[in-house]
Amino acid sequence: MKTIEVDEELYQHIAGKTEKIGESASEILRRLLGLTPHRLPQTQIQKGTEATPKVSINQDELCVFDVLNVEELNLQKGVVGRFLFILGALAKVHREKFDCVLDIKGRNRLYFAANEATLLESGSSTNPKQIPDSKYWVITNSNTTKKKSMLTDVAIALGYTPAEVEKIREML
Repeated sequence: MKTIEVDEELYQHIAGKTEKIGESASEILRRLLGLTPHRLPQTQIQKGTEATPKVSINQDELCVFDVLNVEELNLQKGVVGRFLFILGALAKVHREKFDCVLDIKGRNRLYFAANEATLLESGSSTNPKQIPDSKYWVITNSNTTKKKSMLTDVAIALGYTPAEVEKIREML
């Protein structure tokens, strides 16, 4: 793993230049410097408990808080927009295991599916929407409490700690 140290001001500047959900520090810097995109390895800014934020190449250490742009989250239209935005960030960070959402269901209802048709067939008024930058779909006609519950279930399935789960929930 390669690590570089950046001061807080530089970290904030780089993070503030994010144009799309989950954009890595490497992608941001390449864009800003006019370099061609490079796919591997993906580098992300990680702001840990240290006084100096670090840039890390270890993809396994990423979590949604490393890529989620709070300013962009706040620009989303309503609860549904924020719900999809958060799910999109989770899907981006956890591409390899995000299919675990397909196991999250209600007592008599599907919440997630690999396609729109499956959710449309699962009940009336599901109002399915595609999770941004993913192949997955989610129902969006549930109330805010149920959406928070769904985010909780997703975060738990992806291995977040109880404190992190609560923080994700409260973003909605």
